[in-house]
Amino acid sequence: MFSEKIQKGLIKQLNRELESSQLYLSMASWVDRKGYEGICEFLYDHSNEERIHMLKFIRYINKRGGNVIFHDFLHVNITYTSLKELFLKLFEHEKKISKEINFLVEISLQEKDYFTYNFLQWYVEEQIEEEALSKMILDKIELIGEDKGGLYLFDKDMKNSHKNKKF
Repeated sequence: MFSEKIQKGLIKQLNRELESSQLYLSMASWVDRKGYEGICEFLYDHSNEERIHMLKFIRYINKRGGNVIFHDFLHVNITYTSLKELFLKLFEHEKKISKEINFLVEISLQEKDYFTYNFLQWYVEEQIEEEALSKMILDKIELIGEDKGGLYLFDKDMKNSHKNKKF
């Protein structure tokens, strides 16, 4: 069993992962309606990834004898003015998640819960990758600007990269 403080923090994070999954899903839907096949597949897949992150938290909390609680949250359908705005919001969201993971690591050390500290190391590494990937995509979109041909090629590149899982 772990401390109440650790359990509350982990439950908050599993709910953030659920919210992240929904955010990626709503972004994918918006992009899908705009005709960007490659980008929408990337976002749909990342929605699934975030769901898997949530499941890892659930399984860990259950293994440690905790009690999983889902928070109610209202996720509003979001529209964007551009891909740049979408990926800027996504990058900011990933930075927020990284901050929360770091806070959980800090709590695990304060509570001397080395099992949780060890568990969270996977998320630390994952957030490094998530931030870098979303920043790289944002940088590319900023380079392209509103050039329709550039956006078309970028989307095509995302689709091809997605098939090979190399970004």
